[in-house]
Amino acid sequence: MIIWEFRELRTKNKNMFYKFEKELEEAVVVARPNRFIMEIIIDGRRQKAHCPVTGRIEQFDFKNTPCLVSSSDDKKRKTKFTVEAISLNKPEAKRKSWIGINQGKTNAYVEYFLRKGYFNKMIRNGEVVTREKKLGNSRIDFKIKNNFIEVKTFLERIAVKNKKPQYYESKGGMLLERLIKHFTDLGKYAKERKGKAIVLLCYVYSAEKFIPPSSSKTTKIGKTVRRAIGNGVENWQVNLKINKKGVYFLDYFKLKLF
Repeated sequence: MIIWEFRELRTKNKNMFYKFEKELEEAVVVARPNRFIMEIIIDGRRQKAHCPVTGRIEQFDFKNTPCLVSSSDDKKRKTKFTVEAISLNKPEAKRKSWIGINQGKTNAYVEYFLRKGYFNKMIRNGEVVTREKKLGNSRIDFKIKNNFIEVKTFLERIAVKNKKPQYYESKGGMLLERLIKHFTDLGKYAKERKGKAIVLLCYVYSAEKFIPPSSSKTTKIGKTVRRAIGNGVENWQVNLKINKKGVYFLDYFKLKLF
């Protein structure tokens, strides 16, 4: 079990905070019977909760994992709860650090902070944002004037201290093919010098700086990324922080991958 150092924010700027409409509740994941469901203990009762990650989350077996859940009163839903974050701390720990796992909400967080101007070193005029714009054979997450930004949130590796994230080691499938397609189309756009083409790695916790494994240089995705970078694609990383009340902006920086 890894005990995280708690990282406090010393800021009074409310724009750095994406506030949830309803506070999350703490629970414990006791099982993940399939890709879409996690079984949780909340208020002393065992309940089924939606798992927003269809793929693997590290090597976790989820037998006694603290979590934060959102709830919905929508009667059409199969489950009332959605697991929004998990912790590597013990359930009895009074202070926990959380890993946001709801990939479907990551873009909402990024868009909020783009509009508030927190990515000005990466892209200016972020207040004018359009979503899901077509580029070549891809649909890219954001377009700001003539600039495209694709956001990637990976959970196959958890980038805690002394453990670097390595998403280029994916064995294949739709995720890898989509990643290759996005880098290819962004690379073509960057080469034409019509505007910026950016891939933003987003971690909803305080992650280590991403360093690709040396083995990725010879893989299909590694070669695609190197070609895209050569054409002018920029790679950045942003770290956010989630708790019961919302999501904080921690830091962001440009990556030099190869």
